[in-house]
Amino acid sequence: MVTLRLAAPFRGIVVREALLLQGSVGWSEFSPFDDYSDTESASWLRAAIEFGWSRDHDPAGDQAQRIRVNATVPAVSPERVGDILSRFRGCRTVKIKVGGPSTTLADDVARVREVRRRMGPEGRVRVDANGAWNVDEAEHALHALAEFDLEYVEQPCASIAELIDLRNRTQYMGIPIAADESVRRESDPLEVARAGAADILVIKAQPLGGISRALQLVREAQLPAVVSSALETSVGIAMGAHLAARLPDSEFDCGLGTAALLLDDVTDSPLVPDEGYIDVVRPQVNPDLLARHGASTERTAWWLERLRRVYALL
Repeated sequence: MVTLRLAAPFRGIVVREALLLQGSVGWSEFSPFDDYSDTESASWLRAAIEFGWSRDHDPAGDQAQRIRVNATVPAVSPERVGDILSRFRGCRTVKIKVGGPSTTLADDVARVREVRRRMGPEGRVRVDANGAWNVDEAEHALHALAEFDLEYVEQPCASIAELIDLRNRTQYMGIPIAADESVRRESDPLEVARAGAADILVIKAQPLGGISRALQLVREAQLPAVVSSALETSVGIAMGAHLAARLPDSEFDCGLGTAALLLDDVTDSPLVPDEGYIDVVRPQVNPDLLARHGASTERTAWWLERLRRVYALL
């Protein structure tokens, strides 16, 4: 059980906790956020068990595989954008957090403007609101951000009904809508595709119950997919990388560069971007790093009790 510091606050947290599991084929990770219920966390544990105890999704052959990843800019001031981007070496795509509780639309516009300035006209820029806006707010925000040539906007509104309304209002603008929370936090992750509420799916291995279930979802949804992370350690990132390696035809860079936002990690070879790529590997966990970044006795007990409860639901 580890507690890792972040380079900048991310969705209101300043440290990331994760429970590392050593399976028969390698290390795996169980790290649902604190506010997730036991029922919702069960998918995360299914994913951890699959990745730690099954070889079905390891890359075939001896040839090393690499996948392109995007940089991620939290809701920071424009002055901090350069420092954040410097952690994502060689990335051609940037995802920017917008719509946060402590920022205004003017703040978001300034942050996106600075990213676009630094990336130049050839850089790819996408924004993620994590469902923060209502339909009117989202429509207004898209007009304000349209000048920055957005690749897509991720989860601008919380509900599927709102996404449908927004898509109908703004389709003429040509800004695709991607669904994240409407996939991984819905009881029926295919509903967003059936309803025509999004152009792109954002898929994450842990929240969707593992690589097998995520691949099945993409096949059934028949929409373009972007593999992303849930701010995991390099072990959890590796699970996402193995998923992305099974989707070689994706035109989008993956949101799997977020280990670069961690000041600490559990491996001597963290999966941080190198010329815009990460390797599809199973990281070797360093026991000394596990000990150095070990969580407190109280937090460890809390996580082990959570693991016990969630495992009973499987």
